[in-house]
Amino acid sequence: MSIQVYGIPNCTTCKKALKWLEDNGVEYDFINTKENPPTRETIQSWVDTLGAKPMRNTSGQSYRVLGEEKQTWASEQWIEAFAKDAMLLKRPLFVKDGAAVLVGFRDKEDVMREKLGL
Repeated sequence: MSIQVYGIPNCTTCKKALKWLEDNGVEYDFINTKENPPTRETIQSWVDTLGAKPMRNTSGQSYRVLGEEKQTWASEQWIEAFAKDAMLLKRPLFVKDGAAVLVGFRDKEDVMREKLGL
């Protein structure tokens, strides 16, 4: 089983998620999306699996500077935006065996375990 966690090192939610994984003995690879932004194709597969709406980082500066038209964007427009600015992606994003399984870190522990296959 291989789990990748996409995020940025100074994100407090990412730090909490990584600590939870470590506390639960889960091995993972952390991918810094600032230094290694995901490709458009990768983002497309994530959106196909999770949907564009849950993947939006609505609390970040990058999101706030987008115009009001973002409210009417289709998934394709979000994919382009995510590909141009990885800071628009909600963090952390968990990928297991090549497929996106979870974005964010707010679910109850049993839900987290189920989604990550633990």
